[in-house]
Amino acid sequence: MRPLNLLALLLFLAGITWAMTRSPRSVRTMQATYYRTISPFLTTGSNLELHARAFLDEVEQSRKLQAEVDAMREDFGRLKLIEAQYHKVEAENDSLRRALDFKERTKFEVVAAQVTRRQPTSWWQTMEIDRGQMTGIATSGIVITDRGLVGRLDGIGNHHSTVLLLTDEACQVHAKVEGSPETGILQGQREQFGSAPMLRLRFLTANARLSEGMRVFSTGAGGVFPADILLGEIVNVEPGPLSSEAVVRPSVDFQNLSTVFVFNLPK
Repeated sequence: MRPLNLLALLLFLAGITWAMTRSPRSVRTMQATYYRTISPFLTTGSNLELHARAFLDEVEQSRKLQAEVDAMREDFGRLKLIEAQYHKVEAENDSLRRALDFKERTKFEVVAAQVTRRQPTSWWQTMEIDRGQMTGIATSGIVITDRGLVGRLDGIGNHHSTVLLLTDEACQVHAKVEGSPETGILQGQREQFGSAPMLRLRFLTANARLSEGMRVFSTGAGGVFPADILLGEIVNVEPGPLSSEAVVRPSVDFQNLSTVFVFNLPK
C-alpha cells in the first residue's frame, strides 16, 4: 500500500472512532468534511477515493432531502394553523346559528349580548356583558342561552351589566326534577376548580328516588326566575338522615360562554 493511501486510511479510522461519539447528523457532517480534506491525497481510482466520492454524493443528496423535509414541515405547520382557525370559525358560526334559532323560537322577548369580561379569580361567579339600560333590560333581567339558564343580572349600567352566574353559591334557584315529585334549591358549589363546575340540589326528601341523567328545571317559585328553564341533569344523589342532596351537571357550558340572551320578567 502506498504511504499516502496508508496515511489516509489511518486518518479515516481515527476519524470514524471520534465521530461515533457524536449525533447522527453531526457524524455525517464531520465525515463529509473529513473526506473532502483527504480527497486531494488519494490516488485516482483507488477504492478509498471511490468510497469518498460516493459518500460525498450521498451527503449532498441527504442535504437536499433534509431541505425538502424542512419545507414540508413548515407547510404542515401552516396547514395546521389554517385548520385550527377554520374549526374556530366553524364553531363560532354554529354558535351563532343556534343563537339565532333560539331567539326565533323562544317565548321570551330577548336581547342578544356578548360576554366581554371574565376574571380568573371569579370565573364561576360573575361575568360582564355588553348590554345595559340603554337596550331596555332591567335589574331583574334573566340571562339564558339555547341550552338553559346562565344566571341573573347583578349590576346594570347604561351599556354593560354584571351577571351573577348559576355556578355561584349565591345564585339560588327553586328547582324540580323531571319525572319526580322532588323539589329543592339549586345553587353553585363552593370553591369550584377546573373546567367542569357542578351544582347542588338541596333539601330533597331523605328517600329521594332519583337516577343519573334526570333533568332539572326551574319551578318559577319566588318570582326571581321563570318556570321550566332547563338547569342541568342529575349526576348522583347523596342521601342524608333528614334530607338528601343531588349533584347536578349544568346544562350550559360555563367554560365557553360567548353569546347569551337577556330578558326581563313580566311585571
